[in-house]
Amino acid sequence: MLEHGGRLLRAVREYGIARQDWLDLSSGIAPWSFPIPEVPAQAWARLPEVEDGLEQAARSYYDVAQLLAVAGSQAAIQALPQLRPRGRVGVLWPCYAEHTQAWRQAGHRLLELDETQVEDALDSLDVLVLVNPNNPTGRCVSREQLLDWHARLARRGGWLVVDEAFMDNTPALSVVDQAGRAGLIVLRSFGKFFGLAGVRLGFVMAEAPLLQALAHALGPWTVSGPARIVGQACLDDVEQQRAQIERCAQASARLATLLEGCALPVSGGCDLFQYLRHPCAAQLQDFLARRGILVRLFETPSALRFGLPADAADEQRLRQALQAYHKESA
Repeated sequence: MLEHGGRLLRAVREYGIARQDWLDLSSGIAPWSFPIPEVPAQAWARLPEVEDGLEQAARSYYDVAQLLAVAGSQAAIQALPQLRPRGRVGVLWPCYAEHTQAWRQAGHRLLELDETQVEDALDSLDVLVLVNPNNPTGRCVSREQLLDWHARLARRGGWLVVDEAFMDNTPALSVVDQAGRAGLIVLRSFGKFFGLAGVRLGFVMAEAPLLQALAHALGPWTVSGPARIVGQACLDDVEQQRAQIERCAQASARLATLLEGCALPVSGGCDLFQYLRHPCAAQLQDFLARRGILVRLFETPSALRFGLPADAADEQRLRQALQAYHKESA
């Protein structure tokens, strides 16, 4: 299993700090969860059915004509490589490591590319995969660039896979409205923006034949009945969505300012996290963990990702810990 954020119980065991005493900033999940609707008993008692309102709410939210609900975008990440013959796959790197692992395990040849290398490599690729905004760097590739890359791949029957797990906060940058084009596949995560990662819900937008093939590969009942109820309610809640966008943007800006004020200028980020490249990232991660603050460590390149503190008290706790680190390492 690959390393991920959110492994709080492991930190509890490793550092001997009670779970309730941790400030968990290790994932890019909004720390404010949408209200949970009442789940009727039949959602637990009956097998889930499609087109019960969830798909309609999602089509309206994403403004698309067709999509597939899945048990988190991770389900699609693992299944998509099985739907193509083995080929040459480029991954814009660094990014969410599950993409690379899934394509490699399916027997494809992987090339890890930075943004400057894509142009030269593109015409030799069968598939290009990227996360936009990127996880963990927050880098965002423009719509125009993405659609140009897609057109070049599609002319040869290739795919452009765009994982937009962190796009809900900045929907104007999305290419989801173009996902009906052959060879353009857009993944969206539900849990991050809505603060409900435990629901395990995501959506895939693509042309109809590919969605049908993916649905067949995943099998029936992939999204539970309770998850469908919660998902629909949140996707319909326009007022909460507007509040969440504003709240995340303000918190992310404050987090960037906080880090810079502690002599840790950010290297990137988006409205759900900030990214810090640092030669002593592992030492800083351990220093914070010993004080009950969990952040996500990346070894190559040496970096940390900070999720959003939920309130002023959490921000102050992080600030004090970082100031202590700066004083000890000066």
